[in-house]
Amino acid sequence: MLYSLAGKKEGKIYMKKLWSVFLSTFMLLLMMTPIAFAATEEVPKVDSGDTAWVLISAALVFIMTPGLGFFYGGMVRSKNVLTTIMHSFFIVGLISVEWIILGYTMAFGDDATGVIPGIIGSLDKIGLAGTAGQIWTGTSIPELAFVIFQCMFAVITPALITGAFAERVKFKAYVLFMLLWTIFIYNPMAHMVWGGGKLFELGALDFAGGLVIHILSGVSGLTLCILIGKRRGYGKLPILPHHLPMTVLGAALLWFGWFGFNAGSALGANELASSAFVATQAAAAMATVSWVFCEWIRNGKPTTLGAASGCIAGLVAITPAAGFVAPIPAVIIGLVAGAVCYFAVAVLKNKLGYDDSLDAFGVHGIGGTWGALATGLWATTAVNPAGADGLFYGDGNLLSAQVISIIVAYLLGSIGTFIIYKIVNAITPFRVSEAEEISGLDIVEHGERGYSHSLMTGESLGVQNDLTKTN
Repeated sequence: MLYSLAGKKEGKIYMKKLWSVFLSTFMLLLMMTPIAFAATEEVPKVDSGDTAWVLISAALVFIMTPGLGFFYGGMVRSKNVLTTIMHSFFIVGLISVEWIILGYTMAFGDDATGVIPGIIGSLDKIGLAGTAGQIWTGTSIPELAFVIFQCMFAVITPALITGAFAERVKFKAYVLFMLLWTIFIYNPMAHMVWGGGKLFELGALDFAGGLVIHILSGVSGLTLCILIGKRRGYGKLPILPHHLPMTVLGAALLWFGWFGFNAGSALGANELASSAFVATQAAAAMATVSWVFCEWIRNGKPTTLGAASGCIAGLVAITPAAGFVAPIPAVIIGLVAGAVCYFAVAVLKNKLGYDDSLDAFGVHGIGGTWGALATGLWATTAVNPAGADGLFYGDGNLLSAQVISIIVAYLLGSIGTFIIYKIVNAITPFRVSEAEEISGLDIVEHGERGYSHSLMTGESLGVQNDLTKTN
């Protein structure tokens, strides 16, 4: 009996211990459950709306490069229209392939530790390795959506340079130069500003490419046009646009695509995208008015070419600032951009005597410089908490970072272009011969003509007279 009672007592003690262990385990699980839910909530997910906006924006930026071909193509003589359009159209194919294989990893790969830190990305994402199925850092879009969006930026940047040397460059040299320029100049600059490199660490702000795209291409274009030399007859004979309606069409396509360029850089369908969209329109509209009034006052007549050029100047200037400034500062940025870019094109270029054929430096170099400086003045965290406050909002550090970054862009664009030009020119002549320039690059370089009626126009007779004089 005593044995039986002892057994029952031990059984009760055992059951109490078992229940105690069970309850302790259960309570522990309950305590861990919120942590598990919180961890699940923190895992980034793809947002279909944000992804759709970025992909649409990529398509908008894509159309800008063929649009640039029309914008530039209308401003050259008819004998060079196809060559000029080809410079923009072919670059879409060339640089897209380069970007997928090498460019993306150089710009946005992890910092390369084997070289100077903060200058270039490593090759960890060569051929887009490891990007499938990933979400881009700090966003709700697939990394591949970011890849293709940035691809269109890489495509249009070297295309902008072509306006500086239009009507006098061999296609073979052009292809080689653009490939090397993109690899050794554009990709490092993109990494330094956007890929977490030196200028990013410095605190420089460039929302959609004032430093990386416009200053870099404009300065490179200026360097290249000086190295190549002036077009035959420049400053002595009239060299007039052959088809201004084509140029206006190109400007309209650029303006349209620029909304993807700037508002798409918010990387989401959100309030920041809306703010950048409004700032883009405000600056472009004001610069159109500003440029037209400047030439109206100076020359007595407002021109369609001036209106088209003005809108591009405003779009260029607002690009680095679009996601950081309020609407009224955007209007001021456009107002100044129209005036200073007109001055650079109509006065400065003539004073210094360089032949920037289609004003790549006057619009993109000067406009981009003003835009980068203006970002340092009017940027505010009230518009974009991820940015910084500029000088007019109580902080001068951003302006200092912008000035340093502008200097870096000018040095990289000019020195890098000089070196690559010398290399390419040693491999193949960069400039066409005088006789080829007189005949026109469409027929000489590509064996085709933009207009069949050009055989019967005064221009063809002029070409024959030029050839007669030359011989």
